[in-house]
Amino acid sequence: MSTLTQQHSRIATEADHAAYGPKLKTALPGPLAKKVVADDDRIISPSYTRSYPMVAKSGRGIRVTDVDGNEFLDFAAGIAVTSTGHCHPEVVKAIQTQAAELIHMSGTDFYYDHMIKLADRLSAIAPMPGPHRFYYGNSGAEAVECAIKVARYHTGRQNIIAFFGAFHGRTMGALSLTGSKPQQKRRFAPFVPGVHHVPYPYAYRNCTGTAEEQEAFALNCARYIEEKLFKTILPPEEVAAIILEPIQGEGGYVVAPDNFLKEIRRICDKHGILMIADEVQSGVGRTGKWWAIDHSGVQPDIVCIAKGIASGMPLGVCMTKAEVMDWVPGSHASTFGGNPVCIASALATLDIIEREALKNAATVGGQMLARLKGWVAKHPHVGDIRGRGLMIGIEIVKDQKTRQEAGELRDKIVDLAFERGLLILGCGATSIRLCPPLVLNRQEAEVALDILEECVELASR
Repeated sequence: MSTLTQQHSRIATEADHAAYGPKLKTALPGPLAKKVVADDDRIISPSYTRSYPMVAKSGRGIRVTDVDGNEFLDFAAGIAVTSTGHCHPEVVKAIQTQAAELIHMSGTDFYYDHMIKLADRLSAIAPMPGPHRFYYGNSGAEAVECAIKVARYHTGRQNIIAFFGAFHGRTMGALSLTGSKPQQKRRFAPFVPGVHHVPYPYAYRNCTGTAEEQEAFALNCARYIEEKLFKTILPPEEVAAIILEPIQGEGGYVVAPDNFLKEIRRICDKHGILMIADEVQSGVGRTGKWWAIDHSGVQPDIVCIAKGIASGMPLGVCMTKAEVMDWVPGSHASTFGGNPVCIASALATLDIIEREALKNAATVGGQMLARLKGWVAKHPHVGDIRGRGLMIGIEIVKDQKTRQEAGELRDKIVDLAFERGLLILGCGATSIRLCPPLVLNRQEAEVALDILEECVELASR
């Protein structure tokens, strides 16, 4: 249990902290964790980014236990992947049952009925009207690669418009669309040609005006495409697609305003451009609706799905309106995409989310946001709170008036949280992301926010 130094910040009861809080047995990192970290430094690619020396061994629900027996609250969920929590019994059973029956069948060569079953389930909850078609890969980046290729194939056009702050993956096509951090692109050029980046409506960083002025700013971000790009360097009839995240993930958990999304849809319709919604991090119930774009009512042409779709098993899905996926055999394929075990996990995941986690994400996420919004008035280094459901961003600043970025302070808060048994991650230049499993309960949420608030207070001293 965390020992809170600022008792006035506590909301959860002592009993809740004892029952639902972290349980730490050693100093962090513990001796076994230190050995693993040293071995990792010796033999594993140094390209991996690690926020702190957490060495996981097992997980149940929202809890992860490390190799030294320390038990943490996981508000990172493998970057929004373990949507139903770690090792949900229904997911584990589905994986075990399928693994005993058929582990691999390549959809490139043969047929497999569960590929159809999962596609039908996803079609029923799609953010755009059917009929639909589906392509299976192994990751979010592969879903994005498919979206790029099918957009170019269907339209016969070569150019793609993406946004600054976006993260779409690290494979070369997806990386070409990514506009998040220079290190992700450093020394990897040349990139896939035909990609153009435009401003995303990150109002907190680019507009200090009223709510009406922020809405106008968001609209202008969309209109920049027609009023600047199309009038100077990019003929609209040569644009295949506009790809966007309804909530930017790595970019800072920045929520796209509805008027922005509606204007992008209008531009796409006017010029025959496909609209791609990258829902890799924001989809499958995380925001309290099946898809983040559902909050706006805007209907995309293509949706990229991964992360939370299979509770930790590797699965990426590209969903399109049926007429868009009109390519012929051999145009695109994957040896492992649509793996039977991964699909079994996805089907179990959808059952759990539909039955309980979708509503829970909206309810508990709403309660968390209501509490967090009060931190802006309470804590001088908390600049902005934003998000939907259990996809919540906390922007850390040096000063609320200047809004100066405070990356080092943000990192200090993340480290302090780890030391107290709470696993969180940064995003963007200066924000914290909270993306716990969708089965999080109210008591767990309050305990975690108590710990996080203590860390904000301590880091600010």
